Amino acid sequence: MAWNAPQGPFDIPDIPNYIPRRLKPWLFIFFVLIIQFSGGLYLAAASDMVGTTALMQEDILMAGYASLIGLSINFAVMFRIKFRFSNRTQLLAAGAVLIAANWICAVTTSVPVLVLTCLVAGWFRMQATLACNSTIQLWLTPVRDMSVFFCYVYLIVDGVIQLSGMATVYAAFAGHWEYMHWIMTALLGLMMLMVLILVKPVRGPMFIPLLGIDWIGSILWAGCMLCFTFVCVYGNFYDWWESAEIRYATVAGIAFVAVNLWRATFLHHPYISFNALLNRNVIRATGIYLVFFTLMATEHVFEHTYAASILGFDETNMIDLNWYVFAGIVAGCGLTYVTFALRKWRYKTMTVIAFALAAVYLGWFYFFIDYGIEKEMLFVPLFFRGAASVIISIVFLTSIVQSGLPFQVFPQALTVNGFTGAVMGATLGPALIGELLSHTVAKNFSLLGSVMTASNPAIDHIPMGELAGMVGLQALVVSMKEIYGWLLLVAVVFLAIIIISYGPVRPAAIFPKWETIRRLFRRMVLRDRQQEKVTV
Repeated sequence: MAWNAPQGPFDIPDIPNYIPRRLKPWLFIFFVLIIQFSGGLYLAAASDMVGTTALMQEDILMAGYASLIGLSINFAVMFRIKFRFSNRTQLLAAGAVLIAANWICAVTTSVPVLVLTCLVAGWFRMQATLACNSTIQLWLTPVRDMSVFFCYVYLIVDGVIQLSGMATVYAAFAGHWEYMHWIMTALLGLMMLMVLILVKPVRGPMFIPLLGIDWIGSILWAGCMLCFTFVCVYGNFYDWWESAEIRYATVAGIAFVAVNLWRATFLHHPYISFNALLNRNVIRATGIYLVFFTLMATEHVFEHTYAASILGFDETNMIDLNWYVFAGIVAGCGLTYVTFALRKWRYKTMTVIAFALAAVYLGWFYFFIDYGIEKEMLFVPLFFRGAASVIISIVFLTSIVQSGLPFQVFPQALTVNGFTGAVMGATLGPALIGELLSHTVAKNFSLLGSVMTASNPAIDHIPMGELAGMVGLQALVVSMKEIYGWLLLVAVVFLAIIIISYGPVRPAAIFPKWETIRRLFRRMVLRDRQQEKVTV
């Protein structure tokens, strides 16, 4: 990928000239913020949805992760869609789909409908995000340095996740959990109106039809990830492989993978090729993601329980903790921009920083977890968690751009990165930690119960029900502390391994020109057409 020098003042031809040039990029940032806020389903309102519908917590989590699967599966074809349709068409289509998704998720109680809706919504949300971000890429980094660009991307994406959760809880506190759906429907309608008025249907000079795309492969990969997510989310509820549901999902997931790998041996353009699956940087990123996000899985398993059951926080106090995580995300993006993007610090150095921050997060809870902690004391661990997660994501996504893959294969590697980072990282870790917590609590409850139920005049006057509650709460705190300690040891071990490893590589991920990418896909489609004619 060649270095690209800036060519004149930045402009967006999609927007009429009566809009000031300096305001044009901010218009697309406004669009992408609305799109990122519009998830169809808002996990922060899960407790309210469980209380007012027939849905379980697992059903809502499954639908939320289905949105991430739809988002990830889009990566492999997002450039093809970009070169087939104008920004105006992509934004209008995404806006209409997300409005429908918000309405369906607000009224339906059918789990399959909810999951399918979120899957489709995630796909369109990613495509609209690409349409906006690719339009302003040269404004953000005229030399197309992806380490710079990804700092902006993760600031928007991870920042909005925290802000969306807060907005959802505040809206539910003011009225009902459905309010967030209607607010986002109105904002999406406003976005569509602004697109109709302010965005022209500008398309590139070369028309590239959607030929040669392995749509069957995309469905099979999505099915595989849905099965994996189902096992992780519902595993504890169905008692893992003791139940037929988990066994069927496991067999189906393995079958989907096997069929896809078999098809990749003879298809000219499989949805995900072996070049992407076996790339060294992709494999390294997959391993780091699974380890790192398993260490961070206490976010999903412990923090809500600790804040609600032990510290006694209500929903608004718990969601206020998102501000601490948001501050960490902003600081992490800022640190990565200055050190990694501008000063070109090594990948190894940035990985060490991320794991060190993760170790501080785990160590703080191990040493300080207690009954009487003030909310402000949680700033340090949550701040470091937010910073660590965003640093590791930016660094290893940049490494995939720098992996040396041909650009035709590069979007497939992004899909693998989305599967491992966004889907598997978010589901496997909580499943493992949640199962470990249940066994540890049972063990500690038995040990503490045997001590407290022994003949002791100091507690003989306490009713048995109240005593059992005290034992259960103490067992929960002790179990959390124990697991935090084990995870801290794992984090320290991996930190030591990374420190002693040899890693001289520095970021040099430069994106090619859009004209170059367009010609590349154009030649690929023409080659497929010629091969079809020869075959016939």
